[in-house]
Amino acid sequence: MKTILVNTVPEETRVAVLEDGGLQALEVERATHSHLVGNIYKGYVQNVLPGMQAAFVDIGGEKNAFLYVGDGLPKEAVKSMNPNERIHIGQQLSVQIVKDAIGTKGPRATMHISLPGRHLVLMPTSAYIGISRRIEDEAERERLHGIAEKLCPPGMGLIVRTVAEGQEEEVLKADAEYLLRLWESIQARCKLSKAPCLLYRDADLIIRIVRDAFAADVEAMLIDDSAVCQRVRELVQYLSPGLVDRVKLYEERAPLFRKYHLDEEIEKMGAREIELKSGGSIVIDKTEALTAIDVNTGKYVGNSNLAETAYRTNLEAAEEILRQVRLRDIGGIIIIDFIDMEEARQKEALLEYMRDQARQDRTKTNIVDITSLGLVEMTRKKSRQNFESILYSECPCCHGRGRIESPETVSINISRDIRCMEQTSHARSGYEVEVHPQVAGELERNKVLERLERELGTVIRIVPKKELHPEGYSILLGSLSS
Repeated sequence: MKTILVNTVPEETRVAVLEDGGLQALEVERATHSHLVGNIYKGYVQNVLPGMQAAFVDIGGEKNAFLYVGDGLPKEAVKSMNPNERIHIGQQLSVQIVKDAIGTKGPRATMHISLPGRHLVLMPTSAYIGISRRIEDEAERERLHGIAEKLCPPGMGLIVRTVAEGQEEEVLKADAEYLLRLWESIQARCKLSKAPCLLYRDADLIIRIVRDAFAADVEAMLIDDSAVCQRVRELVQYLSPGLVDRVKLYEERAPLFRKYHLDEEIEKMGAREIELKSGGSIVIDKTEALTAIDVNTGKYVGNSNLAETAYRTNLEAAEEILRQVRLRDIGGIIIIDFIDMEEARQKEALLEYMRDQARQDRTKTNIVDITSLGLVEMTRKKSRQNFESILYSECPCCHGRGRIESPETVSINISRDIRCMEQTSHARSGYEVEVHPQVAGELERNKVLERLERELGTVIRIVPKKELHPEGYSILLGSLSS
């Protein structure tokens, strides 16, 4: 069974999902970092890139949204149509954000609109009936497909969500009617509004959690704010009356997340290396193009042969990797360097285990294969700003590199600069070098400047300054007279 914890303050809302006592998912939303994903805008096209079948759409934000013209259209239609025939500069159109702005890239938009409800997702711009892949019973899938076909408005599409499993037709009908009314109101607003403008804002984090994750397998939802708790109870009373008693106000003195030891768990999520219970570890490194994860045996030596030890460590690492990927909301391409395994059956068993575990992820995750180099490839849909981008900023010391120049390197740079200055003009009054204390210690320890004084026939004085950057330094002329 699952437990959902909601910690809210005016500046931030945190939602944690626990399963069997372990943290399985964490979402953070801040007032200053509002998500755009799910929002629908009326925008106008500022630029068209025919060669990429793409356009940039002004939606009224700091950055234009990137729109792939083929979104929401059959591939055959895209191939046969000239993008300029369908879309042009100055054109006004409705788009939905499917990916937040990340780094220097603006948000990603689509013309393929979707409106999620409790049990159904309405797709006003495409005729398609879909059933959640988590509903595995074929008879139930066929029943739900038949109901969806009856309820689907002409020319539109419906996706049946996992929580619809076992629900009566009347329940699904009410959801479909609500979504259709919502779409009609969005269309009416679009006709009366001038681009760029917001037509529809997706629900906030708490509403999304109730809508998407609060189901029969949730034992309790604990909320530490009375007003938020009342709001959630009213929503659950409308959506799933049988579950309303599971929404409870947390009133103990100890902070909610501290009570469940989540603050320590969240702190670990910023670590590069994660230790495994067996003694092994995984190391996570993010690059611009992909995320690389390395698996190490560490202290684990096993109690059988080497091949079995590697396989057991890989299984444990796979479970933790998929958990960390969910917790940190890592998206895009992920490459995993597991411990080498010689037996093909063990490789296949590892892949199958990962695919089975990946089905628990609400975000679309695909375990691709093992490459010829023994690396496991996987992809995960990237849409919102992930955990790390919200909680952390680039290090002002290393500027995101993860390392700085060593004191020895800086000391050599200083000696090189002084030699260059001496070639221009000899400083009779000598030099004063302001450096970080670590660099000062390196200069004194290796006697770099003493050798330089003898070589150049001048005087050099070191001035340690704590406020300086470890890589920074200043070389001053004629300062020794004072």
